[in-house]
Amino acid sequence: MTVVVSNSEKLEELKNKIIKDGVENLHVLADFDRTLTKAFVNGQSRPSLTSVLRDGNYLTQNYASKAHEFYNKYHAIEIDTNIPHQKKKKAMEEWWTLHFDLLIKSGLNKKHLKEIVNSGKVEFRQNALELMDILKERGIPLVIMSSSGLGGDAIAMMLEKERKLYNNIYIISNSFKWDKKGNAVEVKKPIIHVINKDETMIKDFPEIYKKIKDRKNVILLGDNIEDLGMIIGFDYKNLLKIGFLNENIEENLEKYKKSFDVLILNDGSINYLNNLIKEL
Repeated sequence: MTVVVSNSEKLEELKNKIIKDGVENLHVLADFDRTLTKAFVNGQSRPSLTSVLRDGNYLTQNYASKAHEFYNKYHAIEIDTNIPHQKKKKAMEEWWTLHFDLLIKSGLNKKHLKEIVNSGKVEFRQNALELMDILKERGIPLVIMSSSGLGGDAIAMMLEKERKLYNNIYIISNSFKWDKKGNAVEVKKPIIHVINKDETMIKDFPEIYKKIKDRKNVILLGDNIEDLGMIIGFDYKNLLKIGFLNENIEENLEKYKKSFDVLILNDGSINYLNNLIKEL
């Protein structure tokens, strides 16, 4: 694993300010897919929980081909740094809406989420489970803000499977309405996608917001520069940003260094953060 510090002087200054205020004034705000989870499992790219569903035979025969069609069209737009923000945002809204409609028409059921979680094809990043133990022991809230196409239910199931669904963990994500048989019948609005996290205000989730509103120091974790938008609307005092640059390192390194205080390269472990929190 390679750790890159963008500005060591600034980082030390930030750490000292956070240490001075104590852990009771701190919370962690994290993306989920490819941040708390590995980007690659057994050499296979694992962009998200949804990718397991897309690559498997879980739903109707038509689902996989249609979902791949959407992926091939819209993922190219998502990763193209030359496309203007507003145009990209519109495309992502289209993609998520079309995909949610497809999931419901293809018979998505809670049992499929369990199958994906138990498939072994999505794994937590190395030392991520230890991070959750450390945060629990120190009473530091972890807010997971995710644009997951399978929503908060699947994330909760993954944590539950590892016995890490602690009461200091809060999930802000897409969510379905389910019928009595466990079938997805509707997606709750607004839809969170990779580009609009800047509009997903923590204040819009009052139960979560009241748990963290006085914890003005934040450690933010994300694998996309757009993940920095998660903090917009929160009145923080000190913000320490840790980015996970999992691939295409040479072409993105300088851009990421300008956006994050610390970078973890090559799908590396979360151990740097664990040591940092122990230090705090």
